[in-house]
Amino acid sequence: MRNARIRHLVYLALLSAMAITLSVVESIFIGPIFLGLLRIGLANIISLMTIKLLGVRDMIIVNIMRVLISSLMTGSIFAPSFWISCGGVCLSSIVLIILDKLNSSLLFTSVLSAIAHSCGQVVIVMLFYKQPGIAVLLPYLLLGSIPMGIITGMTAKLVLRHIKPMRFIPED
Repeated sequence: MRNARIRHLVYLALLSAMAITLSVVESIFIGPIFLGLLRIGLANIISLMTIKLLGVRDMIIVNIMRVLISSLMTGSIFAPSFWISCGGVCLSSIVLIILDKLNSSLLFTSVLSAIAHSCGQVVIVMLFYKQPGIAVLLPYLLLGSIPMGIITGMTAKLVLRHIKPMRFIPED
């Protein structure tokens, strides 16, 4: 039992570290593509993997750790970009949870999660800057979210083929 809990924590720590690393690398070295607005969403690969390997609770933990620690590392904690990221991650996590419960395919889940991420970010920008006109960008973001969701979904699917899922670990 103790070894299973340790293994679970190691998986959780490794997945969190990977998500944080991909988020920081993407924000510093790759940056936005397509009109300077759209990112690939490399860290979302880890969210998809986590929900399949460890479940909903741990996916939420990984996403929270990713947003908090990567914002700390890039110096943007509590800056507008932090809140925009939070909005996207919250909405995409909700979609991930719902589609996981419905046993949707990983590719479909990834695309809808990417779309939800963009919608969540636009909502936060609208609230933060009090500019409802920013919603005109939503169709472009949604159009860009589809190929990005396909890329992250296919990558997660490829990686998951080579990783053995963990069994459920009961709480003490």
